[in-house]
Amino acid sequence: MSDHYDVIVIGAGPAGYSCAIRAAQLGLSTACVDKWQDGEGKSSLGGTCLNAGCIPSKALLESSELFELAGSEFASHGIQVGQLSLDLATMQKRKAGIVSELTGGIGGLFKANGVAWLAGEAEVQGTGRVHFEPSNGEATDLTADNIVIAAGSEPTKLDIAPLDGDRVLDSRGALEMTEVPDRLGVIGAGYIGVELGSVWSRLGADVTLLEALDDFMPIADRGVANEGLKQFKSQGLDIQLGARVTSVDVGSSEVEVTYQSGNETKSQTFDRIVIAVGRRPHTANLLADSAQITLDDRGFIDVSDDFRTSLPGVYAVGDVIGSPMLAHKGMEEGVAAAEQLTGQLPHVSYRTIPSVVYTEPEMAWVGDSEADLKAGGIAYRSGQIPFAANGRAKALGNQAGFVKILAHAETDEVLGAHMIGPNVSELVQEIVVAMEYRAASEDIARIVHGHPTLGETVHEAALAVDDRPIHFPPPKKRG
Repeated sequence: MSDHYDVIVIGAGPAGYSCAIRAAQLGLSTACVDKWQDGEGKSSLGGTCLNAGCIPSKALLESSELFELAGSEFASHGIQVGQLSLDLATMQKRKAGIVSELTGGIGGLFKANGVAWLAGEAEVQGTGRVHFEPSNGEATDLTADNIVIAAGSEPTKLDIAPLDGDRVLDSRGALEMTEVPDRLGVIGAGYIGVELGSVWSRLGADVTLLEALDDFMPIADRGVANEGLKQFKSQGLDIQLGARVTSVDVGSSEVEVTYQSGNETKSQTFDRIVIAVGRRPHTANLLADSAQITLDDRGFIDVSDDFRTSLPGVYAVGDVIGSPMLAHKGMEEGVAAAEQLTGQLPHVSYRTIPSVVYTEPEMAWVGDSEADLKAGGIAYRSGQIPFAANGRAKALGNQAGFVKILAHAETDEVLGAHMIGPNVSELVQEIVVAMEYRAASEDIARIVHGHPTLGETVHEAALAVDDRPIHFPPPKKRG
């Protein structure tokens, strides 16, 4: 291990490992410090995303969806499976295997690109100075020409419901359960809460989500959110809006949650509860007082447009600098920061960062919503087509949801798109590309889309902006 590097990256989640790899590719001597350890105390790259977030949750979402389909849909396809049973241990083993392959893959990429992986904790002490405490070995001081903080985020805690790893869990604990609880409570109905709730509901739990806000997923388009709420409730999720939790009483075998709903005080009893009320920047023990790095009132690191902190030579990227707290946003910031260090002029297009909720049906959006456009006084036209009009969706037996495209009323430039339905996590990427090239809805309408594909719904929505869909009745002509 060297004592000096061109750049030290703190954190090996998506933002950190992307930054480290790109910096090394550009010829900088690079070290990446990360303290994550798996359940067995083994150092593991990839941060929350690969170890306890994006990847393991999607693995369980996929497995649980197949379990649900086997019990409720296979017969309609002429597939008889007999007595259905759940082997949760095997399901969890599969998930762990996927995580292991991907986290190990980051290690391979580090080695291939010449990134030094330093397992342990780092504290920024000042410009170019990092105190490093390895997971195994003696502490040492490192120096670098530049430091990039990519320490990520962690689940927000509730003082009234301290985590105990048994009855009260955070999102990481919810992904590690070894048995399906009969009654599962989830505090928070954002994307994390709904995804986790969906997993365990499909596997047999009676799931209730308690959301303090009166609106479901206020960050989403209202049409998408309302359709999602309808679909999730039809699947058996009990989603209580305007439910502000006031107390949590943990017993030896169950948890009683009391909450305020309007003028009523209510309570429910669960076998386990999951705290899913958001995430906060991970800055604990990261910054020495001498570093004098400015944080905002929510604890995020303040940065300029080019990711510079208040301390010269120190940059920050990813969740630790704030919304949107998305892995793909962090990756692009990490790459941009590395390129900036070598004199390049990178750019992150925040306007076209897609958001995805991996439920069934999936939810995805990019760009402005109708509420955004109305608030900004921007005249627009919209085209919306349901998946019920799509032949591929019908063949899949998955016709819930729709695609909506918003375009400028005068220029026809695509300003945003909002989707809920099968595979919209993939479909939204077409709109991202279109918006990056400032395409008009007519451009999308004139592109030949394969038939039969789900992408045809995007095509039809673009046609609908001009009131001329082919496979769905047009709306009444606009006045």
